[in-house]
Amino acid sequence: MRLFEAAVLGLIQGITEFLPISSTAHLRIAPELLGWGDPGAAYSAVIQLGTVAAVVLYFGRDLWKFALALAVGVRQRAPLATVESRLAWFVLLGTVPIGIMGLLLKKSIETSLRSLYVISASLIVLGLVLAAVERVAAHSRTVRDMTLRDGLIIGCWQALALIPGSSRSGTTLTGGLFLGLKREDAARYSFLLSVPATGLAGLFELKHLMAAEQYDVPALVVGTGVAFGSGILAIAGLLRFLRTRSTLVFVVYRVLLGAMLLGLLHQGIIQPNAGLERGAAHAAPAAPKGPTG
Repeated sequence: MRLFEAAVLGLIQGITEFLPISSTAHLRIAPELLGWGDPGAAYSAVIQLGTVAAVVLYFGRDLWKFALALAVGVRQRAPLATVESRLAWFVLLGTVPIGIMGLLLKKSIETSLRSLYVISASLIVLGLVLAAVERVAAHSRTVRDMTLRDGLIIGCWQALALIPGSSRSGTTLTGGLFLGLKREDAARYSFLLSVPATGLAGLFELKHLMAAEQYDVPALVVGTGVAFGSGILAIAGLLRFLRTRSTLVFVVYRVLLGAMLLGLLHQGIIQPNAGLERGAAHAAPAAPKGPTG
């Protein structure tokens, strides 16, 4: 993979990871339209570490408070005594559904579910679901009002993001709005919830890539670094946007992109599974050693 390609993919990852338009979809669509081939699920997961680092930096003070509150709550045997400790537990428990489903569906996520037909359908369907939720949402609660039930429900919404094209940011934002959270609060919680889920997924795939006999270190470094920088800008921009505006623009974008993709597939301009094997070879030319290969 050329460094220019890695930089472009990192930019796409950083921007689309936090907007409710699906980073996986764009990392699958853009290389195909540019004739580069799919970079592979493993490469996409690893450069997500850049966006995880962006969340950690941007919300560093909040995450530190959560960690301290979690430790104090456990030591004092009052794990849900403060808002910070409750949110810390909500984030941890909310990560369980996507962790379980990710392990169960790992092979499908890396292969058949990356079909452009699946991605186009996910873009459209989940976009329309977001539009419906926006229409009925109360927009009255903040993250301080959240309960354990809320945390688990949003965690289940996050598990839907395993379907390429659905968007982890989009599904968790939809879940938060469904529970009556204000848009900015739903987005803020979505960002915090992304840390363990995307961080563990990225480290898991990084271990596999490093176990391979050959992997493209410069491409990984450039892609991850660009994703980090663009991710910080995307976080700040989305929070500022949602203070005064709805998610309608993202709904329209998702539906139009999904419809355009279906049109290209119908015309045979692009193939639903084209480039998957070639892209996987880009990310990790040799199979990982050990039983996971």
